[in-house]
Amino acid sequence: MNIALEVPASVANFGPGFDALGMAVALYNRYSFTISDQPGVSIKISGEGADLLPKNDQHLVYRAYTATLRRLGREAPPGFHLRQHNQVPFAGGLGNSATAVAAGVLAANAVAGEPLSAQQLLHAATVIEGHPDNVVPALVGGLVTCVFDTNQVTYISIPLPDPCYVVLTVPAFTVNTALARQVLPSHVPLADAAHNVSRVSLLVAALCTGQLQMLAQAMQDKLHQPYRSHLIPGLQEVCLAAVDAGALGAALAGAGPTVMALTTDAADADSIGEAMTAAFAAAGVSARYLVTMPCNKGASVVTMAREH
Repeated sequence: MNIALEVPASVANFGPGFDALGMAVALYNRYSFTISDQPGVSIKISGEGADLLPKNDQHLVYRAYTATLRRLGREAPPGFHLRQHNQVPFAGGLGNSATAVAAGVLAANAVAGEPLSAQQLLHAATVIEGHPDNVVPALVGGLVTCVFDTNQVTYISIPLPDPCYVVLTVPAFTVNTALARQVLPSHVPLADAAHNVSRVSLLVAALCTGQLQMLAQAMQDKLHQPYRSHLIPGLQEVCLAAVDAGALGAALAGAGPTVMALTTDAADADSIGEAMTAAFAAAGVSARYLVTMPCNKGASVVTMAREH
């Protein structure tokens, strides 16, 4: 059986939406599977982070694939061959692990004859990933608000401006996601919690009503960015530089170190990216920027064919 998938990157913790808001963006990791009865596991990777990912049964795609088949009560066929090409920067806060989990779950579902509903796919992927705000937008596309309960993932899509351009400024270092989670406190001041509740409410209302001038204020966060700022030199200055250069708002992407900014004007995108890279440079950090757009489609099966 041959399966080809493409899965978009995603920006989790969108602004103040810690573990709740995520947006898919049009950078893709592409996965081509050959599943057969001939024993053996082989994995070939090209593109971003190719030399940093495991190429054996510890690869997250393979682990998500086999875990999903076990959940379905199916034994994995002995032959698993994967070719992977990455556009998504590695360990940059753009949902690399979510693309791998989504690909593994979708491949397993295809091998099993597609028994899982869309809701069951979301649940299976979120159980493996641990948080919904990366993997849900990777699977369904767009900007979503999502809730993960024990037995169900609930999400609602939030409208984005059209056109919308996403400027991703990627420093030349990585942040370990587990470490970025460890630096967060187990308790936060009530005032900080109230700050984020009000900003999330303002963010959703601004997007739903088209009052985009509110986004710079609405995207401010006090639940995770202040605690992670020592891991990302210049973070606050980079966000301020983006807004000063014309961005509607800016925030850390996921656990970082990528910083994301939004604009509706294509002509401003490069100047925003240049201002952000300059702010990183002033903090002693080399960075590059990418201009892309939200991805409204989510993960998709490009080709699927059974061998005869």
